[in-house]
Amino acid sequence: MSPRAACQLEAMGFTDVYDYVNGKVEWMVNRQPVQGSGPHYAMVGEVATQDRLQTCVLGSAVSDSASAMGESGDTFCLVLNDHGVVLGRLRRKHRDAGSNDVVEDVMETGPTTVRPTEPAKSLLERMEKRNVPAVVVTTNKGVLVGVARRSDLRRLVEESG
Repeated sequence: MSPRAACQLEAMGFTDVYDYVNGKVEWMVNRQPVQGSGPHYAMVGEVATQDRLQTCVLGSAVSDSASAMGESGDTFCLVLNDHGVVLGRLRRKHRDAGSNDVVEDVMETGPTTVRPTEPAKSLLERMEKRNVPAVVVTTNKGVLVGVARRSDLRRLVEESG
């Protein structure tokens, strides 16, 4: 529908026309403006953030990540490749500041992730049931969007009421 609508607008004389290929849901998840008075279905991507999130890349020293986690108080560091794809997670138990290891030698591979379009309420329920403080949010290609923290999801769900 989107490509046809863009073509129709151009045929009508509009010059500033774009075809947003990812669709309306991705548009909303990326916090772009929307209009209308319909119901709001809260999605995880609305609260996913990289604020206060520690990341590192393959080949980096565990000791560097340990120092960064210690300063921020985080319990984990996400290991990314050069394209921002989540490859693993370095947890607090791995952080030996005196270690000469590189992160890929000790990281947990393939951490659980969810998509930005995941319904916030159902994820919050699962997180509360399992006492999970935060979940990694990625695109369908595994690129890091951010982390959805349980407290932020709770606030979103309450506001969406």
